[in-house]
Amino acid sequence: MPAPLLSVLVPLYNEEEFIGPLLDRVLAAPLPDSLGREIVVVDDGSTDGSGDIVREMATRHPEIRLIRQDRNRGKGAAIRTAVEQARGDYSIIQDADLEYDPREYGRLLRPLLDGEADVVYGSRFMIVGERRVLYFWHSVANRILTELCNLVADLNLTDMETCYKAFRTSLLKSIPIRSERFGIEPELTIKVARRQVRIYETPINYHGRTYEEGKKIGFKDAVEAVWVILRNAFTNDIYKDSGPDILHALSKAPRFNRWMGDTVRPYIGERVLEIGAGIGNLTRVLIPRVKCYVAADLDQEHMARLTTRFQHRHNLHVRYCDLANSADFAEFEASMDTVVCLNVLEHIEDDLLGLRNIHSALRKDGRAIILVPHGQRIFGTLDVALGHYRRYSHQELQKKMEAVGFRVEKILEFNRVSRPGWYVSGKILKRTTLGPWQMKMFDQLVWLWRRIDRHLPWPPTSIIAIGVKM
Repeated sequence: MPAPLLSVLVPLYNEEEFIGPLLDRVLAAPLPDSLGREIVVVDDGSTDGSGDIVREMATRHPEIRLIRQDRNRGKGAAIRTAVEQARGDYSIIQDADLEYDPREYGRLLRPLLDGEADVVYGSRFMIVGERRVLYFWHSVANRILTELCNLVADLNLTDMETCYKAFRTSLLKSIPIRSERFGIEPELTIKVARRQVRIYETPINYHGRTYEEGKKIGFKDAVEAVWVILRNAFTNDIYKDSGPDILHALSKAPRFNRWMGDTVRPYIGERVLEIGAGIGNLTRVLIPRVKCYVAADLDQEHMARLTTRFQHRHNLHVRYCDLANSADFAEFEASMDTVVCLNVLEHIEDDLLGLRNIHSALRKDGRAIILVPHGQRIFGTLDVALGHYRRYSHQELQKKMEAVGFRVEKILEFNRVSRPGWYVSGKILKRTTLGPWQMKMFDQLVWLWRRIDRHLPWPPTSIIAIGVKM
């Protein structure tokens, strides 16, 4: 198994005096746990010899990769490009000057490598070492921006504006970066907070420059940071892909998730495998009173969120599992008395294979609880955005389950009330996502939907098959 790789992301603009020594320090920096390294330098339209210096060093050090941008767009744009190019398991943002010391990498990376954190900030204000004493008003502005960002993001950081931020790369790649300049610092902070990931701080040494020595950030950037904080105060723009975005929206609908959980709970046993657990919207409803609950998913970010969200649940185990891959089911062979598969089967092309894999994980007489979207006639852009191959009829779902060895006890109809809205959003308005505010409003009326749903005169949005392994 190859050693994990660290991507050092270096935005570069007119630093010909410092970029060479900086890269030497990055190359020489000690890394923990036999980490490999790559250095991704994005030349953001430099007009001096910065790019040429990097290009020459890259010929001698294959760890260095240079990407050139045709014009100066700003630090945020350069980091966005660097993130797209990163190949590592972990990423650290490194300014191209000498204000931050690469010898601090070990301190930043340790909480990530130990599995305790998803993001680590290096704070210049948690003093345990040394830092250069510089501008009073600069530090005041920094603290004001940090506190304003903390207020919006509900955090207690001491240094939001720090350059040194370390991430799991898969997390960083999943976040849309919109800021072109220094507004990237509050934007990333607010968005990782919205994602409810584990954020740690660690003290670092700091050797700041004066403006005479080339410091670039100024009053204009502070004003931009305030604007970015205010603009992102209520942002839902925290996922690049629409699938996780919809899952996040559903996390804002606890009453709806409780309704779904209460519908399937009577069929839940003591050893449960939930396939496609996502970020745990249903897991938290079903896990009480279950002796062994395995929450499985194939998305690394979902698995990280599950681990964080349920870290105090001794009966929860998070596993990687692809419904379309039989090898992933080997460890569950005939060991579970319940398999819960809600809104997953429609995502795989060979759904019969998926049903066979579910069947293999169950003990004799174990139950499969399969929820799928109903009605191919309302298949629309929302289904496409979610990666659905199909929507099912009662007859199709029952026939396929019986074909792999299930006896279908019953098929429940669920959530008629949202079918008109799904049709309008996906077929007429051609939407590709559900907004959290839309879900919140729907969620507020779940008490009413639960009472009237079975009386509505149109078909359901979903059907739930209860199958028993023969």
